Amino acid sequence: MLPWNRARRTPRARRALAALLLAVAALVAPAATATAAETAAPSRGWNDYSCKPSAAHPRPVVLVHGTFGNSVDNWLVLAPYLVNRGYCVFSLDYGQLPDVPFFHGLGPIDRSAGQLDVFVDKVLGATGAPEADLVGHSQGGMMPNYYLKFLGGADKVNALVGIAPDNHGTTLLGLTRLLPYFPGAEDLLTMNTPGLADQIAGSAFITKLNAGGDTVPGVRYTVIATRYDEVVTPYRTQYLDGPNVRNVLLQDLCPVDLSEHVAIGTVDRIAFHEVANALDPARATPTTCASVIG
Repeated sequence: MLPWNRARRTPRARRALAALLLAVAALVAPAATATAAETAAPSRGWNDYSCKPSAAHPRPVVLVHGTFGNSVDNWLVLAPYLVNRGYCVFSLDYGQLPDVPFFHGLGPIDRSAGQLDVFVDKVLGATGAPEADLVGHSQGGMMPNYYLKFLGGADKVNALVGIAPDNHGTTLLGLTRLLPYFPGAEDLLTMNTPGLADQIAGSAFITKLNAGGDTVPGVRYTVIATRYDEVVTPYRTQYLDGPNVRNVLLQDLCPVDLSEHVAIGTVDRIAFHEVANALDPARATPTTCASVIG
């Protein structure tokens, strides 16, 4: 028996092989989908304001990028993934700072929520739909909560799907706890990138956001997290409490999925299959490792 034949029979080798195959499939599938996006997005719904929701998918989907993201780069895989499934898909830029191109989500989060408010109204006006569904990555999965709770968004939103959202702030693996030891560092952060300062666990923004409970009536919530998240930490703080909430750990769906904070929101088709389930629970199908090629 050849050495590699013996090796592939061990549990560790099988897990390694599965992880390798999963990673290769994840790299191949997004490339094909991104190519489709180049031709399909303008005519099939991604920021196409002539798109009208179908009976099967009656609500437009608004994609909300994360910190340092933008309306295009964050969604090169997920937007066409949803468009090809019959959704009208839209994405916005928010949280821009003067003289900082491309990298957004850095402005005060309450103002960013106001930008989301205006954008959702624009999408609903164009599509004629009474409600939208929101899908956000990182800050983009948390910031809409402010819109829902304080800006009247609950009347215009059916579901919020957060991919690795920092719903209760983040410690950045404990690094934020070091700020008091560097006088002036937190003030500098607040002045120059208020959107980052707002996301620190225990900040005034996070305290206000979560006062009175995590959710509001009438909205369905889904949180999709990964245990390998190195940005929103501890990862369980992403979860929400309340009615109409479903908290999902990616590794419970596919144990060999190694996606961390960026990958889960930008290229992970296993996570995206669960997004599709959250948007259309009546037609949901099991999410497994095989969903990477689905």
